[in-house]
Amino acid sequence: MSGPWSYDRPRRMRRGAALTLFLAGVLAAGSVTGTWGDAAEGAAGRNAPDRAALGAHAPLPHALADRATVERAASEALADGKSGAQAAAEVVSRSGDRWSTVYTPGEFEDFQQQLDGTYVGVGLWVRQADGGRIEVSRVQSGSPAARAGIAAGDRLHAIDGLPAQGRPVTDIVARLRGSVPHGSRSAGPGTTVRLDLRRGTRHWSATLHRARLHTRNVTVSRPAGTGGPTRVRVASFAKGTGDAVRRAVRRALRAEGLVLDLRGNTGGLVAESVATASVFLDGGLVATYDVRGDQRALYAERGGNTRLPLVVLVDGGTMSAAELLAGALQDRGRAVLVGSPTFGKGSVQMPTRLPDGSVAELTVGHYRTPSGRTVDGAGITPDLVVDGQAEKRARKVLSGLGTGA
Repeated sequence: MSGPWSYDRPRRMRRGAALTLFLAGVLAAGSVTGTWGDAAEGAAGRNAPDRAALGAHAPLPHALADRATVERAASEALADGKSGAQAAAEVVSRSGDRWSTVYTPGEFEDFQQQLDGTYVGVGLWVRQADGGRIEVSRVQSGSPAARAGIAAGDRLHAIDGLPAQGRPVTDIVARLRGSVPHGSRSAGPGTTVRLDLRRGTRHWSATLHRARLHTRNVTVSRPAGTGGPTRVRVASFAKGTGDAVRRAVRRALRAEGLVLDLRGNTGGLVAESVATASVFLDGGLVATYDVRGDQRALYAERGGNTRLPLVVLVDGGTMSAAELLAGALQDRGRAVLVGSPTFGKGSVQMPTRLPDGSVAELTVGHYRTPSGRTVDGAGITPDLVVDGQAEKRARKVLSGLGTGA
């Protein structure tokens, strides 16, 4: 692929599908209890609504922002000397479509970098805890934050003097990266950010220099000794994810099966989701989708490993392109899904460049699994629903599937 918004057209896909296809990833930013997970500086996506507040299977609204209306609003605003991006955002907001959004040129550039596996920041994952306070949930190894001694559990009180408590997690992440929300540009490597932190009774300040960091979307945990399944965790579908999973599977051939961990996976590039499906399937249908009523399909490439025993872990933070993959492997009988029902985000977005260089990412349709199941608002129900110890149950399932050749 030439870039994170350029997709190889899947085999047998209609020529009319040359537009960029994207199932928007969302940051599982969390409710006040923090049960939604973490928000990372390098995560590609945006804030998700509280799924619990919608009800376990409440349908998500299907109102769509009309592309022509959005473009016309942006053009008229520019002609009047106003912000085209702001006018487009107002149209999108009025449509009631929670998944469509508008990026300024600077925000879109950042988003492209994230989907390409890089970002500028200090290497922190944060979450909102009780009372609206912001906590560090993870620190990227070798990052400016790690070198400054910041650790998981530290409380973030202020960023450049601005109090952090009560602010949306996405706002905190944007400021850590030096991207003022809805600003036209972002801070580059070498720029500084001052953090006020607390750990127990200790209060201190640290000035960090932002750096260009690389996200690691695929991590592999191999069994000690000679037995046990290999665990491949996919955090999101950025560029190169499919190839990384394929390499991991090749090394796992002598292990007792493989656990593909999609818990908390916020989605990403659908082409990489299909590429990951191709690792485990020998061709065939991965999903169908519609673009403004025009039906299309996504197919796996031939030659995938169909013999390695496979269990997929999912939960309420498994979204979008990750649900597409999980649903395909389940419907095709290729994997046993273990965990809890997924989020239920099955809408398709395509980007439109506006006259001022901003980008409107608009919902154009919805996708379905190979058996025709609708994901949006319903999610994917695992074959084995478990409340806890999902990995332990996954290993037990694999032990009954036999070993791969």
